[in-house]
Amino acid sequence: MENFKQNLEKYADLAVKVGVNVQKGQTLVVNASLDAAEFVRLVVKNAYETGAKHVYVNWNDDTVNRYKYDLAPDEAFTEFPEWKAREMETLAENGAAFMSIVSASPDLLKGVNPERIANFQKAAGQAMDKYRSYIQSDKVSWSVLAAPSEKWAAKVFPDAPAEEQVDRLWDAIFKAVRADQADPVQAWKDHDQNLHEKVDYLNSKNYKKIHYTAPGTDLTIEFPEGYMWVGAGSVSEQNVKFMANMPTEEVFTVPLKTGVNGTVSSTKPLSYGGNVIDNFKLTFKDGRIVEVQAEEGEDILKRLVETDEGSHFLGEVALVPHQSPISQSNVLFYNTLFDENASNHLAIGSAYAFCVEGGKKMSKDELEKAGLNNSITHVDFMIGSAEMDIDGITEDGKTEPVFRNGDWAF
Repeated sequence: MENFKQNLEKYADLAVKVGVNVQKGQTLVVNASLDAAEFVRLVVKNAYETGAKHVYVNWNDDTVNRYKYDLAPDEAFTEFPEWKAREMETLAENGAAFMSIVSASPDLLKGVNPERIANFQKAAGQAMDKYRSYIQSDKVSWSVLAAPSEKWAAKVFPDAPAEEQVDRLWDAIFKAVRADQADPVQAWKDHDQNLHEKVDYLNSKNYKKIHYTAPGTDLTIEFPEGYMWVGAGSVSEQNVKFMANMPTEEVFTVPLKTGVNGTVSSTKPLSYGGNVIDNFKLTFKDGRIVEVQAEEGEDILKRLVETDEGSHFLGEVALVPHQSPISQSNVLFYNTLFDENASNHLAIGSAYAFCVEGGKKMSKDELEKAGLNNSITHVDFMIGSAEMDIDGITEDGKTEPVFRNGDWAF
């Protein structure tokens, strides 16, 4: 693949300097698959050259993970190692940065008893609750990126010759994260600025609610007092700028927990728990999911909604134009990190504390009183299309266009 090594080095540089933005003397924690070993080594080297004090890599492997789901006893999925949760909490409390490099096959757990998957998601979610609260309040800098695996690449490019599939996926990832550009770091600064213009406009409007219409979708979402739209870059407690997702094309905020009404239909498959959920529809009443239908993976989706009380509600509202670069690439990634940046999306589960004024310093109870949802899960699903219109509704009931035909209307 032409320029592969050069683009891989640029990508590692972006991950370290723009993604987590490693500071001198800081610890970096990298969670990655063995499939990403070559990329991870470049990230580690770059992090130390940038001034990191320690870089800890937690490796995982699809084959090992599948063996566990196929062969371990049922009770193995109701437990989560407490030491692992404590380790992540302690590292976060000591100011570490966290990078996740995702590579898993979307079909990794196809055919596994859905109860095992649900039990593990619940056990892990409960154990990692405190660490997740640190992430969702931007206490630390964190970033999620991706690197191909053979099985993931085969799912995305099934018609390409087997020996070309991984290269094709690398190419698509490089484009999506701007690593193929002459100066990727500058390209990200410009991109951050563009998204902030949308954020500033929406915050100046301070809509009371928004209304979505599209085939199979008629949904109204109300917002809590003091809510804020945010996009692209975030700032940690240590005042360090970072990019939580690479790629990112979204501006997002939090819904009022009890303020969601109507029906919404998915427009892309959702890869969740090692399975694909597709062609699904959710119906809401006063914020709560009251009906779930799916052509594929309905049982998995119903178990996701039943994870805890908060998984019956939404925690995120995100706007992404259908004209976004990832959407225009016409690549279906079967990976939420990418597919959510090709489409308007919502998230089942917990809300980001930093999307409400003063939220970063609020306790869990205070956030709930402010109307934000709390859950041990947070799962994005895609609802946007070229046929979607969105209207902003002001405090006095006036309606203004926000999206028309899947694109910004301002």
